[in-house]
Amino acid sequence: MVKSDFLRRTITALIMAPVVIGVILFEFPYYNLLLLAVGAMLSWEWGNMVATDKKATYASIYTLSMATAVMLQSMFGILMMIVLATIVVAYKARGEKHRKLLMLGVPYISLGVGSLMWLMIVFSSWAVLWLLFVVWAVDVGGYLVGCSVKGPKLAPKVSPHKTWSGLFGGMLLAALVGWGLAYAFQWPSCEYYGLVAMVLAVIEQIGDLIESAIKRKVGVKDSSDMVPGHGGVFDRVDGLIFTAPVLLLCVILYSMYIY
Repeated sequence: MVKSDFLRRTITALIMAPVVIGVILFEFPYYNLLLLAVGAMLSWEWGNMVATDKKATYASIYTLSMATAVMLQSMFGILMMIVLATIVVAYKARGEKHRKLLMLGVPYISLGVGSLMWLMIVFSSWAVLWLLFVVWAVDVGGYLVGCSVKGPKLAPKVSPHKTWSGLFGGMLLAALVGWGLAYAFQWPSCEYYGLVAMVLAVIEQIGDLIESAIKRKVGVKDSSDMVPGHGGVFDRVDGLIFTAPVLLLCVILYSMYIY
């Protein structure tokens, strides 16, 4: 059973990775469409996973908020839309068991997907690719080192399979990949991006643990079964949408510093 799941995960990853990389390199409008599609699926999963009633209503509000974050190039407009959508969800969710989680869905999805768009708009497709490969490095490094070394659990009550050795393995490989890609892309201060990659490795793990805690709270194993061998879309991009706003902030601050 484990081998079968690993095989399905590997095949799915080998199919999806080149498609995603190609879409990122082709940039607009393909990248916009990809983010809109991913955001819509995240919206559906969140509403379906957390809500007990009016699931389609919540999914529609999340999708509208996320689409605004993708399409608008006004940071003020995006933030106002997120606040408004959160208020609407809070009103609609009166009586819901997980009202706070339903409200969290708006900024969670909108800021994550919106930051992925802003990385492309403000910088380039290379910044998005850099983040993608760093997040993959965290997962690969964590899996290889965690399975080999094992040791103390990172958060046994939330995710019993994650270990501290896996976290450090993910941080190390992320730093190497982040530094190596920055060097290949001829970015200034490659060491800075290596350090940022290590920070993002920690943020990615936090994002993964938060999603695991949410799934435990609502009583589901996977956010859905959309992705064969991987569970749902949230199960695949939780770390990505958690790290994208942090990377965007780091790059903006660094740009302000050097200029």
